[in-house]
Amino acid sequence: MIRCWLVLAALGGFFAVAAGAVAAHLAGGNARAAELLRTGALYGLAHAAALLAVAALAERAGRPGLALSIAGSAFAIGIILFSFSLYALAADGASRFALLTPFGGVSLMIGWAAIALYAWQRR
Repeated sequence: MIRCWLVLAALGGFFAVAAGAVAAHLAGGNARAAELLRTGALYGLAHAAALLAVAALAERAGRPGLALSIAGSAFAIGIILFSFSLYALAADGASRFALLTPFGGVSLMIGWAAIALYAWQRR
């Protein structure tokens, strides 16, 4: 599980930086596409870092436990559904990708709630 989170965090961070660069340099005057890329990049990079933190906490504990398992899985799913749907939407403008974005946002919020639960349960 931890290895998977590390890989997804790395890929999320990589694509966030790439999307930010495309938004800054190659969006071709398409303001809407650039904004979608910037938003996806911002959330992708922040949550890639959060996923790295969850992986580090789980590694330190020796096993993730329920709250960290939920947080890590929710952040991983959220990065994919939220950020990558915005990247795809910016790339081709297909509204079908926009249907995934809210589910990704909810997943990211679940991840943060699970982190709060983990902190509350710590002794």
